[in-house]
Amino acid sequence: MVLSEKVRDNLRIVAFSVVGSLVTTYFTCVPCRENIPNYLIVTFFSACLWIALWMGNGNLTHYLSQHISWVQFPIRRLVIGVASTVAYTVGVVLIIVESWEYFLQVDIGNTWYVVSYSLVITFLISLFLHGREFLIQWRKSAIEAERFQKESVRAQYESLKNQVNPHFLFNSLNALTNLVYEDQDKAVRFIKQLSEVYRYVLETRDREVVPLRDELKFLDSYLFLQQIRYGNKLQITVNLNDIQAAVPPLALQMLIENAIKHNVISEEDPLEIRMFAETGFLVVENNVRRKNVLPGESAGLGLDNIRRRYGFLDGRTMSATEVDGKFIVKLPLLSLPV
Repeated sequence: MVLSEKVRDNLRIVAFSVVGSLVTTYFTCVPCRENIPNYLIVTFFSACLWIALWMGNGNLTHYLSQHISWVQFPIRRLVIGVASTVAYTVGVVLIIVESWEYFLQVDIGNTWYVVSYSLVITFLISLFLHGREFLIQWRKSAIEAERFQKESVRAQYESLKNQVNPHFLFNSLNALTNLVYEDQDKAVRFIKQLSEVYRYVLETRDREVVPLRDELKFLDSYLFLQQIRYGNKLQITVNLNDIQAAVPPLALQMLIENAIKHNVISEEDPLEIRMFAETGFLVVENNVRRKNVLPGESAGLGLDNIRRRYGFLDGRTMSATEVDGKFIVKLPLLSLPV
């Protein structure tokens, strides 16, 4: 039978506690050397203390590290860790001492000496345990930071690629060609909006978040280009005025691009996209008129990219669901950078 890692760790703690108790009893209880029964009783008592304190404080340390980050709140984590270790140690020692004296009729002696001795041992053990948890959390944070950096680079690459891919350029230039003959004023505005799109992509390539107002201003330029192409077949409503928040750069553009890419757009059945705020979230929803997509053409990279970036930036996560013929994405609204 293969034992789990947790069981193996507990068995190692028990074995180390028994061996450690045998050794410490030999050096701290000289009279016990001449009395084997007493030697075994003291050893067993010490082993019980070691096991209870080591396992209990180990689980306590892990629990605290799961709920209070060493990286984000180091002082709070240290203070609460020390206080909870002292409280747990004193409580467990008193319970074990009282239990031995009451049930086994064994005189432990000076209880507070046992408590003080146990606290010293506990702090030595806790120093190792807390240090280990700190290093684990620090390593995890470093890995997350590295992963986020890679995701950011990938997001920048994907966004740039989407903006300058031949289809986008061809469609934009084709629309511009028609505008030059039909409406020169609109053609001038088209060129200006196209330059604004490229400028924003380049300006935000090194930023983790941007103010929502900047993202919406960029989105106006991007949507102008798209609506020149689609006209009334693309209907977008944005109700996000006066919201002071931040979002990852190009996140909204990715969602619009995703909706356009995966849905049929026609005069009879226009693509309707709505953006609005809802209890701390920015909601983007569109009616679903899914087009046939070739295998491998859609890998969900855009949504997955946004989800991963939010996983690093915020404790809340992005959600994407399809309900009653609508595809709904909810992005947590982030705090503005200081």
